[in-house]
Amino acid sequence: MNLTTLTLFVFASGLIIATPGPTVLLAMSNGARHGLRVACWGMAGAVLADMVLVAMVAGGLGMLLAASEAAFQALKWVGALYLAYLGWRLLRQDAALVLPAGQDEARPPMGPVFARSFLVALSNPKALLFMSAFLPQFIDTRAPLLAQYLALAATLAVLNLLAMTAYAGLGRRMARGLRTRGLRWLNRLCGATLIGLAATLALYRRGGP
Repeated sequence: MNLTTLTLFVFASGLIIATPGPTVLLAMSNGARHGLRVACWGMAGAVLADMVLVAMVAGGLGMLLAASEAAFQALKWVGALYLAYLGWRLLRQDAALVLPAGQDEARPPMGPVFARSFLVALSNPKALLFMSAFLPQFIDTRAPLLAQYLALAATLAVLNLLAMTAYAGLGRRMARGLRTRGLRWLNRLCGATLIGLAATLALYRRGGP
């Protein structure tokens, strides 16, 4: 892989990652509810999931998922149901749990924040299928593959961290600027969007328009 190929990968991946998806919505929600420090644990979970996905693509498991309709459907419904569950929880979340700046906030256990983002990123079969089709376009099969996949994985990690940090910061600023009613609507917006993404995933058909 040469510098030109890596630059193209950065631009293409950056455009895709900047588009709001489940992990950046969780980052924004975590930033609004708990602050950037706690949100970083969710970011770490999402980045780790991306590294696992890249490893699966490099190992050929992405192609196995593409070939197995039963495995695809099982993972698709697990991902859709989990997204819907997280969205439902946000819809029911009391805005009072999002405290204005300057007040002490009970920080949640870091483990659940990490696990939620990790599971959301890992349980989306569209992400694995996309990476299976996208990443090989930037791989030079004449050169050692491991170093190239490591470079792509590191690039994805940096881009994802930048995007999620931006969304988490946006969520935190909105939490500080909004009153209780506005915070309640922010929860509802994030929750409804996650449920909408869950429905989109549930209706997704491979090879369809």
